[in-house]
Amino acid sequence: MEFTSPDFLSGLLAIILLDLVLAGDNAIVIAMAAVRLPRELQRKAVFWGTFGAVAVRFVLTAVVVYLLKLPGLMLAGGVLLLPIAWKLLSHGDGQSPDIKAGNTFWAALRTIIAADALMGMDNVLAIAGASKGHLVLVILGLLISVPLVVWGSTLILKLIDRFPIIMYVGAAAIAITAGRMITHDPLLSGWFGARGWAKYGLDALAVIGICGGGWLVQWRRSKSAPRGTAPHDGPALPGG
Repeated sequence: MEFTSPDFLSGLLAIILLDLVLAGDNAIVIAMAAVRLPRELQRKAVFWGTFGAVAVRFVLTAVVVYLLKLPGLMLAGGVLLLPIAWKLLSHGDGQSPDIKAGNTFWAALRTIIAADALMGMDNVLAIAGASKGHLVLVILGLLISVPLVVWGSTLILKLIDRFPIIMYVGAAAIAITAGRMITHDPLLSGWFGARGWAKYGLDALAVIGICGGGWLVQWRRSKSAPRGTAPHDGPALPGG
């Protein structure tokens, strides 16, 4: 796959988009882990914590990319991605995990890396599926998106809050990735390959089901909100 090919560029953009919409709370947790440190150490902890998080995320994603080559696992991964896409749009008033801020640089560093690894498994699965087995895409996508999420977390959260459509676009991208993982699994690729309409039909069904269902949940939630309280504006951010 050439760096300038449409497949490469579309895959890279998909990875960046998926990481941005899935990792909002990860950025908040990283900031929480360093909040007790002196100001001069906060940036240092966030920088090296982000570096370690990228390294751990890459190793986990590389393992998943390899595993997805085994028959049946890409099918399972695609099925597991569907509830992740659904969670983006239908998530209620969830709370972020209880993250204890570190009192020392090394304590904060350990917390940042551990929290990102635990909360980022949905990112790992989505990125592995969107990479189409190319680790170069994984590396570039993580190098671009993870630092952007950490250092631009405030801006990203404000944009998502102001433009909820971003979450729908992200959910649709995950749904399409899930559909393609299912149709490209060795166990089913022959059947779908002989029926081109079925591949596009599955993509359309996943997108309509996830986005339409998510919108309906939000609409019902806003209608049932007590008077005098502001209904939740747009989809809630996921937990990782």
